Amino acid sequence: MTDFDAIFKFIEKNRDEMIELQRRLCAVPAIAPESGGDGEWEKAALLKNYLMEYGVSRIRQFNAPDKRVSQGKRPNLICSLSGKTEKNTLWIMTHLDVVPPGEKKLWHNNPYKMQIKDGKLYGRGTEDNQQGLVSSLFAFLALKATGTVPQAAVKLLFVADEETGSKYGIKYLLKKEDKLFTEQDCVLVPDAGSKDGTMIEIAEKSILWLKFRILGVQCHASLPHLGKNAFIAGSDLVLKLHALNQFFSDKNILFTPPVSTFSPTKKESNVPNVNTIPGEDVFYLDCRILPSIQIDDVLNKVKKLCAEIEKKYEVKTEMEIIQKESSPPTRENIPLVASLKSALRGVYNIEGKTVGIGGGTVGAHLRKKGIDTVVWARLDSTAHMPNEYCVIDNMVGDAKVMAHIMLSL
Repeated sequence: MTDFDAIFKFIEKNRDEMIELQRRLCAVPAIAPESGGDGEWEKAALLKNYLMEYGVSRIRQFNAPDKRVSQGKRPNLICSLSGKTEKNTLWIMTHLDVVPPGEKKLWHNNPYKMQIKDGKLYGRGTEDNQQGLVSSLFAFLALKATGTVPQAAVKLLFVADEETGSKYGIKYLLKKEDKLFTEQDCVLVPDAGSKDGTMIEIAEKSILWLKFRILGVQCHASLPHLGKNAFIAGSDLVLKLHALNQFFSDKNILFTPPVSTFSPTKKESNVPNVNTIPGEDVFYLDCRILPSIQIDDVLNKVKKLCAEIEKKYEVKTEMEIIQKESSPPTRENIPLVASLKSALRGVYNIEGKTVGIGGGTVGAHLRKKGIDTVVWARLDSTAHMPNEYCVIDNMVGDAKVMAHIMLSL
């Protein structure tokens, strides 16, 4: 029997145990204090005890101080397995926290009491991110149980606070534990993907969220010449911002769509009555910018457009940066991508395809530090939805993919 056969047999044999772990994890609502929860402490303790019951002794815990939760700290766990070489490490990073269930009346069952139906596990967190968490854990345990030594060292990282910004999770670790990662390491993040499993995310567009406030002069609508209509000025600015593509027209077929996007989104209410010229207009812009374009170049152009509006309508414009995130892409030719593609052929009989995405992931924080990071999982993408679910076959199959990578990387 080959190593692959023994490991895959272990994973299949433990299908019911994987489901049971999902049930136990689902029952612990690890919700951030921003969303009315008490953090991840109880869930991390459950996971730590579970690993110890399986004989995993190399476990480290890094606690990020947070006075808002009852324990006063947010836990991050690492468990390790030695490889044939210790010069580099394969990390698999998943997150402990979940989002609140939202409107409970939209759920068919208690979101924290997992239900099994039609080959799926229903409950909050079952897919986001417990599918990847359980898959990585059982790939790890399969190697340990069969006495199989991976090529490189393997470390599972279970982080806090992914859903609300990662301040107490991966950002904390990258800042406080500067020797945790090396440039030779690579990281797999099983927290986004496609239904068929072919999508291998290696790049993200930069995210820029802007708030605009246009200040004019309010007056009676029958005497518009006495005022400065902020709504009109704001509307003109909206159209100019939406057309930023004419100045930033780079294309990259790695992404869908293959261009930067500049989308006016939220708009705040102004005057409550029809017969008043508004003296204030407030709206927001969501920019998803290709990595080849500098965010500061976009901001400088936006400032020029604001100046044009001020001169044209004799108003004042204020711009506030709500979010600004960017990261370099991961190279397509790194060993982790090749190993993942090989695993997808071996387990799912599919061909993986490298892509870029417009949304941000926790992988961006690692890429900024020069760490090769790939985001992949086989998902139905039910995260944050009512009746979130995990496909059992995906959870088991992804564990095999991860074990395959551990052996071949």
